[in-house]
Amino acid sequence: MDESQLLKGILEGNVLSIISRGETYGYEILLILNKYGFKDIYEGTLYPILTRMEKKGIISCSIRKSPLGPKRKYYIITTLGEKYYEDFKKVFNDITSKTYEIINAENL
Repeated sequence: MDESQLLKGILEGNVLSIISRGETYGYEILLILNKYGFKDIYEGTLYPILTRMEKKGIISCSIRKSPLGPKRKYYIITTLGEKYYEDFKKVFNDITSKTYEIINAENL
């Protein structure tokens, strides 16, 4: 199975979930994704997603000094992003519950 196609559909929701819990930056998001088993997500995958989310207006960013080196982009969720995230959770839960029902059905 080509996991990348399935992953594309849910990665944005996972990233938004991480950002919704508090201001963060790209590398920290990667660490959290890795911690939860998304081992094949790299900067080349994450930063285009963050850029797309910023263009949609669901996150915003500010560039500030980092305590450990060069400047960083810090991301926060916007009011529009909070609504988008709530909608994502509803749709995701609906789709996954239907999928579990079909996968686990004894008789179709």
